[in-house]
Amino acid sequence: MTLQQMQYVTAVCRMQHFAKAAKECGVTQPTLSAMIRKLEDELGVSLFERSSQRVEPTRAGRLVAEQAQAMLKCERRIKEIISEERHSLTGTFRLGILPTIAPYLLPRFMPGLYYSHPGINLQVTEMKTAQITEALVHGDIDAGIAVNIDGLHNLRHRVLFYEQFIAYVSRGSLLFDRSRIVASDLRHEQLWLLDEGHCFRDQLVKFCNLKSAGMSKTNYLLGSIETFMRMVESGQGITFIPELALEQLTGQQKELARPFGLPIPVREVVMLTAKNFLRKSLLDVITSAIIGNIPERMLRMNNTEQRI
Repeated sequence: MTLQQMQYVTAVCRMQHFAKAAKECGVTQPTLSAMIRKLEDELGVSLFERSSQRVEPTRAGRLVAEQAQAMLKCERRIKEIISEERHSLTGTFRLGILPTIAPYLLPRFMPGLYYSHPGINLQVTEMKTAQITEALVHGDIDAGIAVNIDGLHNLRHRVLFYEQFIAYVSRGSLLFDRSRIVASDLRHEQLWLLDEGHCFRDQLVKFCNLKSAGMSKTNYLLGSIETFMRMVESGQGITFIPELALEQLTGQQKELARPFGLPIPVREVVMLTAKNFLRKSLLDVITSAIIGNIPERMLRMNNTEQRI
């Protein structure tokens, strides 16, 4: 048996489809199928139940796939050890990032990173905090950019920057004429918030005490910050955006942005890694690229801000 066969088995288990698994592995379907058949002949068992609709692993197939995943992880670990010994600044680096951070942070540093270090292949996946944590524990990603919240004690983290929450207020709102917003102002407003599980939403609910604001018209809908911004721009309600989003706004859009009054709520954005993480040389380069493209004022908290 070979590591290549192990890769094919885990891909088919994950995709439950031979053609899709072959595409992910960068080979033709006949090649992948033949290699799996060869492994089945060697082991003397069927690893998959095949039908025209989908492919299901057998009990033996599931057990083999678990071990295959462990073998591939060991292979990757060995390569990481050698790469770090050489202080290599090339290769693939898998990064998870919150969807409320990605569209505002990635354009700031990725073009410059690729220009200065063309050998780095940064593979980025948008994930919620729980998904980032799980992926780090299982070795599915190398690092994650998230917000420092309770429950991350089993991971290492490095602070990247502190980011204020900004209210985005429709022209039809009674709060449009306010220069600053305080939590108590939001009780009777129509609020567009992300669904549960987004720490951006959860932190705002906690800071503004929105759960106890029984009269507030809160919409817990599936959606994105950009979707809710369009709702506000059409004249409906209030939503919230991260501070980095301000630099992407047009002049008319900036007229809808309102900072919070004191204390100003901020989130602590961090780089997370597992405690046994090895690829420190490459991580340092990526971290430096991020910090070097963040406004100086956001690199530390001041006495008007409160981390939530």
